Amino acid sequence: MAGARLVLGLDVGGTSTRVLVADLDGRVLGAARGAGGNPVAHGPEVAAKEIGDTVRAALARLDPGRVTAGVLGLAGGLVARPAFGGLWDALGLGAHPVLVSDVLLAHAAGTSAPDGNVVLSGTGGMAAEVRGHELTRTADGHGWLLGDRGSGVWLGREAVSATLTAIDRDEPLTGLAAAVAGALTGPDGPDGPEGRDGSGGSGDDLRSALITAVHGQAPTRLARLAPVVLERAGAGDPTALTLVARAADHLLDTLGLLRARGCALPIVLAGGLLSTPTPLAARLRPLLAARWPDAPLRPAGNGAGAAAWLAARSLGRGTEELHRALTA
Repeated sequence: MAGARLVLGLDVGGTSTRVLVADLDGRVLGAARGAGGNPVAHGPEVAAKEIGDTVRAALARLDPGRVTAGVLGLAGGLVARPAFGGLWDALGLGAHPVLVSDVLLAHAAGTSAPDGNVVLSGTGGMAAEVRGHELTRTADGHGWLLGDRGSGVWLGREAVSATLTAIDRDEPLTGLAAAVAGALTGPDGPDGPEGRDGSGGSGDDLRSALITAVHGQAPTRLARLAPVVLERAGAGDPTALTLVARAADHLLDTLGLLRARGCALPIVLAGGLLSTPTPLAARLRPLLAARWPDAPLRPAGNGAGAAAWLAARSLGRGTEELHRALTA
């Protein structure tokens, strides 16, 4: 048993790095979580250090030379193609992890089936087609300026726009508008002088404060307003509910670009806004079921576990039982 083969799974994003080590019988022997390790977001040196530290933590009591196969799921990795060969050698791994798209990893985190589709809403938004465990087509995922409709950034941008419209109409800010104004200009926001209800100062002052706050940060930071929208939607706020409904319609339309009516292949719901119970997931699920009534709907599970399963699959051990054990 001391020399049993191990598989290594890495799920690396902009905000977190997750690593899982398992044997081919599905026993998880090591796991660790670190900060974001995406080289596009953090630079190659910072990314390599974070990934390396997290892998070392997961392998703390294991021989890295026993790692026979590994898979690294990395957002944007197929475009950036980071060179981690030196890192794997320094870690003493018995095999270098294979780089795959984070979208392909999301599909594997939701189903062991070789064919299916992914609809994703997190910071960004997109849909994808998978055939034979390979990513074959995508739709949207074009970034905050050109697309990502139904994503966290989209929800945040639309919420700010609705708040500015309320100010333009000289309406009192209540519900979602007050929450957005407070989040952007309150004590925890980037500017700090306004009250948490966003009511401090004149309409012109608040309008300027909101615009300044949004333009003073990276556009993707608008995604931090998505939980505000979802919380207000859960409380029945009509504006928030409208935004959630529009987001769900956008995601449905994006998936429809790739998927024929009547298709019975599984659909994996991925990204932080869909893989967990949220008002957006609750709105989208019946729309998907109505258009594709025979398709199983699966939330994406443990991404690092899915990466480890893909590694095991490369060794001829990609069973359904192993998939369930590693992605739970």
